Amino acid sequence: MMGGRFSICRGDTVKVISGNHRGAQGKVLQVLRKKSRAIVEGVHLLKKHQRKSQEYPNGALIEKEGPIHISNLQLIEKGKGERGKKSAIKGSPREKPPSGEG
Repeated sequence: MMGGRFSICRGDTVKVISGNHRGAQGKVLQVLRKKSRAIVEGVHLLKKHQRKSQEYPNGALIEKEGPIHISNLQLIEKGKGERGKKSAIKGSPREKPPSGEG
């Protein structure tokens, strides 16, 4: 199942209905449409080893959210996140490119 239309969007509150994290709730941070997955805040935390750098002089073990399949999520509350195309959000209408006449 590639792509498609989902009822879950960024900013919505969802509940995990199946899998290891069943019962957990959180806000959707990102929807990965091509993979049919979503990243939910505070759910499915993965540990990532961070290499030594200026930001992490001794290295670090960082926890970040991992993706969960859309079929394992249930919509609880619609968020008031930004929806639509970027040009519609910014308020500037999409313009047609100039056509070559003559």
